Amino acid sequence: MFRFYSIAVLLVITQGLSAQSIKSVHTVFVDSGWANNSVNTVIFRKNSLCTFKNTQYISYYNKDGVIVLGKRTIGTTQWLLQTTNFKGDVTDAHRSISIITDGDGYLHMSWNHHGNKLHYSKSIAAGSLQLTEELPMTGIAETNVTYPEFHCLPDGNILFLYRDGRSGQGNLVVDRYNTPQKKWEQLQSNLIDGEKQRNAYWQACVDTKGTIHLSWVWRESPDVASNHDMCYAQSTDGGITWSNSKNEKYTLPINATTAEYVCRIPQKSELINQTSMYADEDGHPFIASYWKDQGDSIPQYHVIYKTGAEWTIQNTGFRKTAFSLSGAGTKRIPVSRPQILSFKKGNTNAVILLFRDEERGSKVSVAINTDINVNKWQLKDVTAATVGSWEPTYDTELWKHKKHLNLFVQYTDQKDGEGKADILPQPVQVLEIKIK
Repeated sequence: MFRFYSIAVLLVITQGLSAQSIKSVHTVFVDSGWANNSVNTVIFRKNSLCTFKNTQYISYYNKDGVIVLGKRTIGTTQWLLQTTNFKGDVTDAHRSISIITDGDGYLHMSWNHHGNKLHYSKSIAAGSLQLTEELPMTGIAETNVTYPEFHCLPDGNILFLYRDGRSGQGNLVVDRYNTPQKKWEQLQSNLIDGEKQRNAYWQACVDTKGTIHLSWVWRESPDVASNHDMCYAQSTDGGITWSNSKNEKYTLPINATTAEYVCRIPQKSELINQTSMYADEDGHPFIASYWKDQGDSIPQYHVIYKTGAEWTIQNTGFRKTAFSLSGAGTKRIPVSRPQILSFKKGNTNAVILLFRDEERGSKVSVAINTDINVNKWQLKDVTAATVGSWEPTYDTELWKHKKHLNLFVQYTDQKDGEGKADILPQPVQVLEIKIK
């Protein structure tokens, strides 16, 4: 069934933006959706939104846990929505939906994963919201899937990354879809090896030249307090071979001994996992996370980046409130994990952090540093209302190719340890932020 919506919900702050690097903010209403936990708004959705040519797609769970797909023409407020035949266990916030379009315009979707068999489907035609029945990809290591994510390659092919295994003992699998042949192949069955002692919680991106950038923290057990360190790898041939940031080739799989450590962070540092990274037009990688430095009690957002010969770690330092991070399952945390983007500001690298923080009223907040070489951040809350347990996800392809920033925004309420709130369905919206 198709539905059309073209209602704008005004919850943005539009005054006082001129002093920042933000030109304007607009909100476009889509529909209402499940909000009793953060399954629609977890940061590891790759992607919640995706654009192919002039069409933007969206996905979310409705109040019944059924997947809804939508599309609109960029620049308009009218959405064409379709309720699919697929459902997820929305009581588990891990089981998010990820979508992407391949180079021929077919929509691919994966959903409802937390250590179970692969759920995957694609559109029946380019531009269609009608999906096939569930399909296998390669048929290899597809029975214990968690954290699925898609990435576009410049040649029109797409990547699919996921964890095979469980927290503390899992491997990173990399599959690639050959768009002309309409066929999946497995490139890596175990790119990062936890050696049955730990697993890697990663974040990845693909730059405009096609280099795949991957960073990760190690976790020694299901307890989030056992997260430690930040490592890095890159691939310039579509995921077949991998090297460190000095172009020294890895022998695969990468493990705790052979990995490049770009930042040493001890366990019990309130280090979070599965955050974000971005690489600019020159291939410079930027990684965002939060943790507390030794001797400090307050977890701060940090940026780890490499624009020269060495890695640099910048502590943003603008948070004022302490909290502690430990235990298993999806946590109720007073801050969101940060999303990071970069753009050129004259001859300098400007960096954007997108986040939510209880000390700022749990609104959609933006921190911009117009010169990453100087630790000076401008902060702006761009919504007037709280977004609860929301974490930022955005249309990666729209930003990468046009520098248009579109965020998936919905108020959600995450109880600690996979708990479920009891609230009404909440508006699903796209927040359009124009950067100067």
